[in-house]
Amino acid sequence: MEKRLVLAIALSLLVLLGWSVLFPKPQLVGKQEVKSTESSLVTSVASTVPAVLPPSSVLAETAPITETIRFIQKTREIVFNPSTASIVEIIFLEGKDHQLSLKAGLLMHSEVPFKLQSRTEESITFIAEDKNQRIIKKFYIPNASYSIELETIIYNLTNSTVTVTPQLVLGRVDLSAKNPQARYQDIFLGTNEKNMHHGPGKNFNSGNIKFIGLRDQYFCTIIEPDKITTEAYIKKIGPQESEVGLIYPSFSLQANSQIGHLLRIYLGPQDLKVINKINPEWSGIIYFGTFDFIAQILMQLLLFFFNLVHNWGVAIIILSMAVYFLLFPLSMKQMRSMKEMQLLQPKIEALRKEHKDNPQKLNKEIMELYREHKVNPLGGCLPLLLQMPIFFALYQALIRSSALRGAHFLWIKDLSAPDQAFVLKNSIPFLGNQINILPILMAIGMFIQQKVASPQATGEAAQQQKMMAIIMPIMFGVIFYQMPSGLVLYWFVNSILMLIYQARINCKK
Repeated sequence: MEKRLVLAIALSLLVLLGWSVLFPKPQLVGKQEVKSTESSLVTSVASTVPAVLPPSSVLAETAPITETIRFIQKTREIVFNPSTASIVEIIFLEGKDHQLSLKAGLLMHSEVPFKLQSRTEESITFIAEDKNQRIIKKFYIPNASYSIELETIIYNLTNSTVTVTPQLVLGRVDLSAKNPQARYQDIFLGTNEKNMHHGPGKNFNSGNIKFIGLRDQYFCTIIEPDKITTEAYIKKIGPQESEVGLIYPSFSLQANSQIGHLLRIYLGPQDLKVINKINPEWSGIIYFGTFDFIAQILMQLLLFFFNLVHNWGVAIIILSMAVYFLLFPLSMKQMRSMKEMQLLQPKIEALRKEHKDNPQKLNKEIMELYREHKVNPLGGCLPLLLQMPIFFALYQALIRSSALRGAHFLWIKDLSAPDQAFVLKNSIPFLGNQINILPILMAIGMFIQQKVASPQATGEAAQQQKMMAIIMPIMFGVIFYQMPSGLVLYWFVNSILMLIYQARINCKK
């Protein structure tokens, strides 16, 4: 029974992790749902179109980018589209280069194209002007901070009052399968009451928004209008693309007058320490899914250990040991239960022979034997079940940890990716063209552990044990093969600790 439960857990792990790794989160909705949601969103947007800005129908369209301006600083390179005064992408230069694509970040539509007005080491200004309006967008970009500001000034050059509803695009999200970041992207919404995470693949709008963010696997951007509560929207502008943005409250702009808005912006890593220094309210963008609470604790522990040893690989090993010893009382119970099961195996085999033609009687006698010797056949699985939430939480935390990008340990060049000890010219079926040593070592360790922990059996039970001892390590090796090496290192250390203690128990008479 225990073997079947372990196999069921392994298969569940294979399905859940395999689906998470191989398939992006569902982004598309049914045609009917898209139609109804989009209709309500377009109505909301269209009803607040500013008189000095073009209608919302152009929100899904942008002129092709013919030229870009690269604003290069120490830790990042911001690529602007000067004709729309928007950010195409941010290239973060620390460690491994990473591109956060926005396509049309901080875009404010204008019938008149923008052009570069001025540029300094820490600012860049764009202007769009015709006989009716003048729009100035000035970006303040300090070199030593991930926090920037955008000041927008709208001038009414006409002789009449106009109603203005500024609308700002945070960015456009590529949902296609060719985008490796598609499965990691989501939208972060902050109100006075709570924070929300929303998938970018469905139309959505909500009022009373203080700030909004967009993130990929490691980096994010967050925008917060100064002293204004806005409306946020997510709008599908194509089968594989969505637009995310803010709509400001409407206001009247008198003839020959102007109004300005200030926007606070974060462009940087999903690093709790960095974000908290700028605005603690924004830290909610760091979210690890169902087991977020556990993942946050594990990441804080991991950071604590890193500050002690100054190596992420060693910190993961210490974390694995800490979790193991935290669950040690249960692990000890598990291993003793397996040892007791091993001692009962001859009696169970005798019962199988005696009642081989009566399965119901056999099961009843086996359960009576367990009760007589106070053995719980499921007791050995409890620590494994408790490990699952920790494992999934750590998986989400490590796969999104910007700190582990490019972190070295032994032969591993990046703890957030497979260890890639060797790269082959030709691909191997199911494994690709890279040889990852750590998952192979982990599978070997599991095989030895199965041998050490399995009770001695004969006949059909012995054949089942033999098959399990081979299938389980191979299955886990395949599951872990393309996972972050930091996660494989955690599980490998945990398995080795369990193997050592199991061998110690087996040596006792």
